[in-house]
Amino acid sequence: MKSFENKVAAITGAGSGIGRALACHLARQGCHLALSDIGIEGLRETAEQARKLGVSVSEQRVDVADRAAVEAWAEQVVSEFGRVNAIFNNAGVAQGGTVEGNDHADYEWIMNINFWGVVNGTKAFLPYLKAAGQGHVINLSSVFGLFSQPGMSAYNASKFAVRGFTESLRQELDMAACGVSASCVHPGGIRTNIARTARMNDSLARITGQDTEQARQQFNDQFLRTTAEKAAKVIIKGVLANKRRILIGTDAHALDWMQRSMPALYQRLVTFSMRLATRLAPKPRTVNKVGEAAE
Repeated sequence: MKSFENKVAAITGAGSGIGRALACHLARQGCHLALSDIGIEGLRETAEQARKLGVSVSEQRVDVADRAAVEAWAEQVVSEFGRVNAIFNNAGVAQGGTVEGNDHADYEWIMNINFWGVVNGTKAFLPYLKAAGQGHVINLSSVFGLFSQPGMSAYNASKFAVRGFTESLRQELDMAACGVSASCVHPGGIRTNIARTARMNDSLARITGQDTEQARQQFNDQFLRTTAEKAAKVIIKGVLANKRRILIGTDAHALDWMQRSMPALYQRLVTFSMRLATRLAPKPRTVNKVGEAAE
């Protein structure tokens, strides 16, 4: 696609963050929107903002891990708009914990949303994109789909899976020459709610030297530097340029270069830096018998 004007785009996870920013930027380009999220309140706020920009907008609560619900939503979108030209599989969650400290349920939870949500959205919408004659599948991976880190095995696994799935899909679409393409998006640290709402367990303290809330706050302060609005602009520009891989942020570009330049050595560098950070990190606060925080 060379333009989003008068096209129809579906966006999962549209209630906040990158999903909301995508909706508003696409609306400014004259793109009609089918929005979904598992949270109703945020979804309605996004829909209201997009409607003020003069485009048609539908909203539907959808759990992307529910294949039947995603398929029903795709059918509803085409019934309402007559076509669909893009699916942004943006919905995602985060989880932190060591392999030993995580339960099987932690891996199942994050894979159901981050990976199977992308598969469900892609397979539900792909036939309609082909029927429209031109379209694009945009799947949100992460910088952690390129680069692994201790304490992030579940998140890494889900985002590496999205990358592999999307790269294979893109090659199939290239071979089919059907007017539909695909891009895999790798954001670095984006200022959204995903870190604030991430599930973390106490096993992280063994490798970070911090309790979960301290680790969460440090991650927010040090790594979440790019705005969702900037991320949305980069994504849309990348889609219109038909890029296979869309990197967002200087951190994503740097880590991508490091992984490609030293695919084995980078792991040692990460381990060294994590050990150093652990020694320098503030110790977890303790609480005395009267409930006051002890230094």
